[in-house]
Amino acid sequence: MTRQIAAIIFGGQSSEHEVSCMSAVNVIEQIDLRVYQLLLIGITKEGRWLKAETLEEIQTGSWVNSRTEAVISPDAEKKCVILTDSQGHISFLKIDVAFPVLHGRNGEDGTIQGLLELAQIPYVGCGVLASAVSMDKLYTKILAERLGICQAEYEPVMAEELEDMEKTLSRIEAHLEYPVFVKPSNAGSSRGVSRADSRMELEKSLLLAASEDRKILVEEMITGHEVECAVFGGGKEPVIASGVGEILAAAQFYDYDAKYHNAESKTITDPKLPGRALEEIPELAKAIFKAVDGYGLARVDFFVKEDGRVIFNEINTMPGFTAISMYPILWEARGISKKELVMKLLDHGKQRF
Repeated sequence: MTRQIAAIIFGGQSSEHEVSCMSAVNVIEQIDLRVYQLLLIGITKEGRWLKAETLEEIQTGSWVNSRTEAVISPDAEKKCVILTDSQGHISFLKIDVAFPVLHGRNGEDGTIQGLLELAQIPYVGCGVLASAVSMDKLYTKILAERLGICQAEYEPVMAEELEDMEKTLSRIEAHLEYPVFVKPSNAGSSRGVSRADSRMELEKSLLLAASEDRKILVEEMITGHEVECAVFGGGKEPVIASGVGEILAAAQFYDYDAKYHNAESKTITDPKLPGRALEEIPELAKAIFKAVDGYGLARVDFFVKEDGRVIFNEINTMPGFTAISMYPILWEARGISKKELVMKLLDHGKQRF
C-alpha cells in the first residue's frame, strides 16, 4: 500500500511556540507510519520554515539548525511543499494532508488555514472564519451574546486608549467591581492574563495585556468550577462532545505556568458539579462549535457557579496535545485512545475538500 504524505507543521511565531513543539511530538508519536509518510515542518520564532528530519530534533530543539527550507506553495494545482537544500537545489513534494499543530497567533487564528485553503491542501482543524473568530476573545463574546449564552460581564479596551489611562480606568471601574481579570483578546495559553484587585494592579494588567495584543478584555471574576469540554466533527461528520473535565489549578488561576510548569495543577475527568452542568455543558459546547462554523476539533471552556449556572469562557480551535492537555485526555476517558483520535482527525481533515 502506498503511504500518503502528511505534513505536520509546528513551532510558529507566537508565544506558544514551545507548547506547539510539545504538542507536535505527541501527535507524531500517535500517527500510524504504515498509513502516512511524515514531512515535519517547523516554523521558527523568526518565521523561517524548516524541514525537521526526526522526532528527536523536535524534542531537543535542534531542528532550528536545519539547512533545508520547507515552504508550502499557495499554488492549488501543485498542492505541494517546496524544499530547498543547503546547495540551493529545489524540489517539490506533493502532500495529501496537513496537520497544523500550531497554537496562538500566526497559526490558530486563520493565517495558516488561509494558506492551506489557497493551496487546496486538505488539513486538520477549523477553517479561516472559525479560527479567526475563536482566537479573538472579544468577537467570540459578541457571537455568544447573539446566541444568548451566559458569559462573564466584560469591558473592551483598545491599546491606544491606555494613553489616557485615567479615563480608561474610570470607565472600567464604572462597569465592573474588583477583582477583575485582564486578558489580551488574541493570545493563547493564558499568555498576558492577570488578575487585578485594585486600580494600581489594573493599570499594570492592562499594560501587560497590551504587550500581547492591541485589543484587551477586562472581565468580572467568576467564582466557581473551571471546566472544559472537547468537541469533534463538522462537515458531513456529526458533531460530538466528550464528557466534562475540571481544572484544579495550582495557582490563583490557570495561567501559562500553572498549565505547563506546575505539577500541582490537576485535571479531573469525572467531576462532581452542581445542578445539571454535566448535561448542559456538552450541548452548549456543540452549539458554540457549530455557531463559529467549526470543523475538526475544538475545546470549549466554561465556569460552573455553585448555583449550577454555566458560564461560557472561550473556545480553542487547536487545543494542546501535550502529555497533560485536556483535549486528548477527555477523549481517552470516553474510550478513544490518542492514536485513534489523531488518525480520526487526519481522516476527517482529508474530507474537507
